[in-house]
Amino acid sequence: MKIQERTGAGAGRSAVPAQPSVGDRLPTPPRERKPALAALAVLLILVGALGATMLVLQAGDRIEVVKVTQAIPAGGSVTTSNTTSVMVAKDDSIHYVEWAQLNDLKKLKAVSAIPAGVVAVGEMFGSEAGVAAGKATVGLSLKAGQYPTGIKQGDTVAAYRVGSASGSSNSNSNSSSSSASSNSVIVDSARVTYVPGPKDSGDEIVGSTNLAVTLTVDSDKAADLAQAASNGEVALVQVPGNSGN
Repeated sequence: MKIQERTGAGAGRSAVPAQPSVGDRLPTPPRERKPALAALAVLLILVGALGATMLVLQAGDRIEVVKVTQAIPAGGSVTTSNTTSVMVAKDDSIHYVEWAQLNDLKKLKAVSAIPAGVVAVGEMFGSEAGVAAGKATVGLSLKAGQYPTGIKQGDTVAAYRVGSASGSSNSNSNSSSSSASSNSVIVDSARVTYVPGPKDSGDEIVGSTNLAVTLTVDSDKAADLAQAASNGEVALVQVPGNSGN
C-alpha cells in the first residue's frame, strides 16, 4: 500500500525541468564609466555660468562717457561736433570724463594732440594748452568771406594780409605802397586749434556774425598776425596739411 501511494503521489509530477519565466532576462555586462568626460561637462557648465554672471555684472555697472570722434590738436577743445557718448564698464582706476561733464570739458584745452576714436580721460586736458616750443596761439575774429567754408579744428591754413576798402580814397603814392603790403602772406602754414561749431556758439558758417578762430603759428609770426587781425585785414586760405605743424 505504501508503495502504491508513493507511486500515485509522484505520478502527477513532470520529469521535464522547470523553465525560466518569460520576464526573466540574462544579466548584461556593466556599462563602462568615463569620469573624465563627466568632469569636463561639469567644468564647461561652470565656465558658462561664470561668464554669464560676469556679463550681467558688467552690464549693470556701466557709465556714459565722452568719446572723441575727430582729431583734436594740442591746445584744441572738445565740442558737440567732435564728440559722442559711449557706454563703458566703470573702473575707478581710469579717470573717464562722463558725458554729463561735457560742458565743463569744453572750457579746457588738450595738452597734446588727441586722435579720433579714443575715450576721453582727465589727463588729456588742462586749463592751459600744451603749446610746443617755438609756437604760439593767436585768436582771430573773422567775418564771412575771410575764412574757407567748413573750416574745422586740425585744418592747416595760410593767413594773408588783405587791404581794406578805405585805402581806395588815398593818394596814388599811398595806393601803391598799400598794394605792395596787401595780399602778402603773413603765415604760410598755421594749424587751426579751435573753431566753434554751429551747435556750440550759434555762429553759422555763412552769416553776419564773426567767427572766432584760434591758430597755432610760429612764435615769430604771432605779432604780425595779431596786428593784422585787430585791423580786420586777415583772410585764411586752406592749404594741404602737414603733421609737423
